[in-house]
Amino acid sequence: MEWLNPVNIVNGLVNFLNTGGSVLLVIGIVTLVLWTFILERFAYYLFAHKPMKVRLKNEWDARSDKRSWKAMAIRDEMVSQIKERTDANVGLIKTFVALLPLLGLLGTVTGMIQVFDTMALSGSSNARLMAGGVFKATIPTMAGMTAALSGLYFSTVMPRWSARETATFADELQIG
Repeated sequence: MEWLNPVNIVNGLVNFLNTGGSVLLVIGIVTLVLWTFILERFAYYLFAHKPMKVRLKNEWDARSDKRSWKAMAIRDEMVSQIKERTDANVGLIKTFVALLPLLGLLGTVTGMIQVFDTMALSGSSNARLMAGGVFKATIPTMAGMTAALSGLYFSTVMPRWSARETATFADELQIG
């Protein structure tokens, strides 16, 4: 249970950030934003989506005219509202999932530049020095890939949820 101690968690996080360099902090911030958007999507589907659908469906059902050009335009506008709300932030989630491995590679490249710079200054090709530097340089890649994998499932599933919910709602609005 020692690992649940908040002091140990903070110390471990600080050691990890010191090992991987400043790019790890950027990866951590982007990952936090990614998961904030993912959780926002879950909160929308749990709390706001169904009341919005019910409200719009009741508005549609209360209309006496459901066949005119104006009624079709209103129906399309209601379907667009559902599509807009279900698609919100999905593009950002996909962008962050694609961005995180690139940030990891950036950290690796900057780490490798530091290794080569250190080797040039010391004037030797010490294998131990190189191994330690390469170890430090690869940590951002691992962190970026891991963070991207944590959001990859949701970046592929959420557009399908949006399309399904929009199509279902469009089918629920009876014409005529």
